[in-house]
Amino acid sequence: MKLLTYRYDGFERVGALRGDEVIDLSLVAASMLALIEGGPLLLAEARKVVEEAAGGPALAAVELRAPIPRPRKNIICLGMNYAAHAIESLRAKGLPEKLPQHPVFFSKMPTAVNHPNAPVPLLAHVSTQRDWEVELAVVIGRQGRDIPASEAYEYVFGYTILNDVSARDLQSRHQQFFYSKSLDGSAPMGPWIVTADEIPDPHALGIRLRLNGELVQNSVTRDMIFDIPTCIATFSRGVTLEPGDIIATGTPAGVGMGMTPQRWLKAGDVMEAEIDGIGVLRNVVVE
Repeated sequence: MKLLTYRYDGFERVGALRGDEVIDLSLVAASMLALIEGGPLLLAEARKVVEEAAGGPALAAVELRAPIPRPRKNIICLGMNYAAHAIESLRAKGLPEKLPQHPVFFSKMPTAVNHPNAPVPLLAHVSTQRDWEVELAVVIGRQGRDIPASEAYEYVFGYTILNDVSARDLQSRHQQFFYSKSLDGSAPMGPWIVTADEIPDPHALGIRLRLNGELVQNSVTRDMIFDIPTCIATFSRGVTLEPGDIIATGTPAGVGMGMTPQRWLKAGDVMEAEIDGIGVLRNVVVE
């Protein structure tokens, strides 16, 4: 199923996409987090509603929100998790071109979350080097700690797209990722969550980003240095993952920082982040 959070008739609801119409699931769950926490039984109930519903509004008639508009915790992120992107990042910083030996984790604030089709604020008074990063995001469906890699997929609820909009000058100035990745509106997410059963192999997906129609990132998720089971197993060592937690798995090469000359976002730019089997996440940069 494609599960989404949307506004319609003045109310925010959780729903499912059936063809080109949206089926209301608000009688099943009050929010996406509630639906995820309800586990397999509640998800089965949602499937039944989708199958039996007479109909719903057209997708074009609703306002899409981020699937989880306000995560309870920071978004867990992977840095330099595609080899070519790791090399372009290190080269841009004048550092030795050595791939990471272990997953590189950082996080983004919940207040960074933004919505499909929503404007991304440039915040030029804060940063003059805003960059784009298309990422496959994993949504956790079960609580667990010390999760073996062999069991990691049992903890995955589904997948969505996240654009990890970054402030490269802040990243360099403050010598860390957290602040530079957490500016308001810098985590567009969506357009929906695709449940795990519809993506049997999350490492066989094309992943790309177009900037003003120009293809700037184009890769496949199998090129991750550390795969999803490794990331889940590593981060959960001594850390409890909970339903609704989000893990952004890194971006491929083609970011503005790695270009010659370097290229930064400007007002009016249109970013289209796309992943096979999920969809397209579109956002416009505004002053």
